[in-house]
Amino acid sequence: MTKTLRGADIVARTLEKAGMHTIFSLSGNHIMSIYDAAIGTKLELLHVRQEAAAVFMASAWARLTGRVGVALVTGGPGHTNAAAALCTPMASETPMILLSGHAATHEIGRGGFQELPQAAMAATVAKDSWTVGRAADLGHDLARAARNAASGRPGPVHLSLPSDVLDAELADEPPLWPEASAFEPAASPLGEAAASAALSAIAAAERPVIVGGPTLCSGPGRAAARKLEDTLNVPVIGTESPRGLNDPALGAIAEVIRQTDLLVLLGKPLDFTLRFGEAPAFDPACKFIVFDPDVELIRRVARDKGERLILSGVATPSASAAELAALGSACDDGAWHAEVRAAVDYRPPDWETTTANGDGALHALDFCRGVREFMAENPDTVLVCDGGEIGQWSQSMLDSERRIINGVAGSIGSAIPFGLAACTVEREAPVIAISGDGAFGYHLAELDTAIRCDLPLIAVVGNDARWNAEHQIQIRDYGENRVHGCELLPTRYDLVAEALGAHGELVTRPGQLPAALARARTSGKPACINVMIEGNPAPIVRR
Repeated sequence: MTKTLRGADIVARTLEKAGMHTIFSLSGNHIMSIYDAAIGTKLELLHVRQEAAAVFMASAWARLTGRVGVALVTGGPGHTNAAAALCTPMASETPMILLSGHAATHEIGRGGFQELPQAAMAATVAKDSWTVGRAADLGHDLARAARNAASGRPGPVHLSLPSDVLDAELADEPPLWPEASAFEPAASPLGEAAASAALSAIAAAERPVIVGGPTLCSGPGRAAARKLEDTLNVPVIGTESPRGLNDPALGAIAEVIRQTDLLVLLGKPLDFTLRFGEAPAFDPACKFIVFDPDVELIRRVARDKGERLILSGVATPSASAAELAALGSACDDGAWHAEVRAAVDYRPPDWETTTANGDGALHALDFCRGVREFMAENPDTVLVCDGGEIGQWSQSMLDSERRIINGVAGSIGSAIPFGLAACTVEREAPVIAISGDGAFGYHLAELDTAIRCDLPLIAVVGNDARWNAEHQIQIRDYGENRVHGCELLPTRYDLVAEALGAHGELVTRPGQLPAALARARTSGKPACINVMIEGNPAPIVRR
């Protein structure tokens, strides 16, 4: 006798068979059948407090594992909360799937409960987005979503799952289940001819620079970039910040990149972060090579730069880097490479001695030196940095092979969810998530998730009692007499954390931070270290 099963069972078992066992979720009416179907499978539903956190967690999990992350939320408002967060993994080139519950198909257009045009809404911030129409398609649509998310330029894919599709019963027969190969990303190699032509152009240039995007800033991406740089003796720069050439993590790169005569873009869009490749940020005669998985981005450079685009090809950044390294050899005597590296590594000497004025708050550099001291004792630390001014200082002074930042989209508030996802991946090394007090407030309730799920995140809050990035904009653009609307309270976030059951610490002097971090680590519990800071403007590195 043929066994029957529900559409929800197909979803759960397809994810299980594909090895996609960690699901970041928030429950709701439309998806309770999937919760029921998960019982008895290997699926682990990590239940969060707000849907955007589920997206951020799936995104960070994907960046750290190199696999496709999964977030599962309910329809209507649950979907809108989650979809709004998709801009971050989209800009950060992170492969993930957002599964959203949805009004029943027979209710669409009739005012169904929480009915919204969900697929159309998510399509603006996803690689692809659609509503599944039949239960028999669920497994294959999941495979298609996973393949699409990881192919080409990685990014999020959304599927809406109508409740009647999930509840539908059908016979368990082989055609329901996709082959394992259906989940695998499509290959997008560069090819020997294009790689050889690029290497010839790089060797002929006097001051070439190779630039990659977020894909080359992941752990595997960094390794590929280093190998390419070592092979060619040409600078390879990874960019993942909305500040682009002003990213303090890239030191004084803006001072030297304007000299380059050949800019090679490996999956890096020529966008605002690179000042669109225009003067004065770049030499007006600079030429371009573009290897990108997105044909339209190549066409965009062609329209903008005309004959200065001397070579292009459709390929992923990882494939391009690997093929160039495999075929290449030293293209430079080392002087230009050394000059660019010196600029990227440069930090003002006085940063090592600048300190607070003694009023019970740390300078941003005191903050960074304290975290750096802890990381020197724990070199395997996973580092998460949010946006905002303290995030910029931290990104400039701290680094880890497994660093996650808020990304090119520039949204803030993701640090705690990012850090919690990192804790699900890394069970031994410490995970530190740095944010300002404004950003920390977005997902403070996820400390409850940390406690429930035994995720010993160490959240370090730079507390200056204001939205400091906007405060600095007001001062810079309008004058100190027009500062308003950016004030916050000097809240004792450490006590809030303790009330939730976490470890809390208050830091008001520079020497206290390393010991506070060590105690948080030793506690074995989720922790919040509330560091009172002066509210310094973000750094701009100049030599």
